Amino acid sequence: MKALVLAGGSGTRLRPITHTSAKQLVPVANKPVLFYGLEAIAAAGIRELGLVVGDTQPEIEAAVGDGSAFGLQVTYLRQEAPLGLAHGVLIAREFLGDEDFVMYLGDNFIVGGINGLVDRFHRERPAAQIMLTKVGDPRQFGVAELDAQGRVVGLEEKPARPKSDLALVGVYLFGPAIHAAVAELKPSWRGELEITDAIQWLIEEGLRVESSVISGYWKDTGNVTDMLEVNRLVLESVEPRVDGQVDAASELVGRVVVERGAVVERSRIVGPAIIGADARIRDSYVGPFTSIGARCAVADSEIEYSIVLPRASISGVGRIESSLIGHDVEVTPAPNTPRAHRLVLGDHSKVQISS
Repeated sequence: MKALVLAGGSGTRLRPITHTSAKQLVPVANKPVLFYGLEAIAAAGIRELGLVVGDTQPEIEAAVGDGSAFGLQVTYLRQEAPLGLAHGVLIAREFLGDEDFVMYLGDNFIVGGINGLVDRFHRERPAAQIMLTKVGDPRQFGVAELDAQGRVVGLEEKPARPKSDLALVGVYLFGPAIHAAVAELKPSWRGELEITDAIQWLIEEGLRVESSVISGYWKDTGNVTDMLEVNRLVLESVEPRVDGQVDAASELVGRVVVERGAVVERSRIVGPAIIGADARIRDSYVGPFTSIGARCAVADSEIEYSIVLPRASISGVGRIESSLIGHDVEVTPAPNTPRAHRLVLGDHSKVQISS
């Protein structure tokens, strides 16, 4: 079995972070979301991986390399435009050949890995196997309709009137019949080649499509709220470790990781939290579910339930909560000026001001 990981999307819901960074490389617990998927694929015994990339290819290629760090052999497949999940299968046709493959969306996070799914696929040999989970608003997802026996009888992408509350999770397993299905597709109303339409074609051709309703945790990390929630979940399982320096005037409470080269001075850190390599925390409070990236600096400030990307600096700004702070950002107090706000904001920025 091979693997196909889709990492070509532009991440519009994570702007402005994704104006300068691939959404699949935004970290949770100081590790890119994409890496969790690559580790799950390798743990399932898969070695050959096709990585579909777009405009952020140089950044993703620099991070992943040839895949050997994950026990994988990576082939990069360029997608000139994000034209749908099935388009990713289409451009990977030569790489995939006629072998079975797992397709994994590079910005999805799934607890528990995919070993059981791969084993079931090998054992039962359906044309396709999908993962489903119950969601509150299925209109935002691909939705599956099951019959009384639990078999998949229909699929629809982002329906206005969903026939169930079962959404497709971003992991699919396919046999070679999917290539015939993809070859028959026409662009949807969204202008994309929909993988749901391809799976529907398999059903209409009388081929077997199996599903599993997962009880574990799944998130599409496409927005800040979901990123922070996944960060919280991962930090829940960290083991405390201090490889950096913590002075006698500081206090670490609970599960706290201080990476090599980090320095904590006169500060209080309440876990679960992680302080990245070569970061410096001074006269500050770092609260639960916070990831401070490598070479960050936090001084005279409080921060909680947040993700801070590498090399950011936060100084003298009171309390920060529920925030995603990008690479090389500087956060400082505003000068005492008349009651007016002076702003320089990039496209698609979101700002909340308490007047």
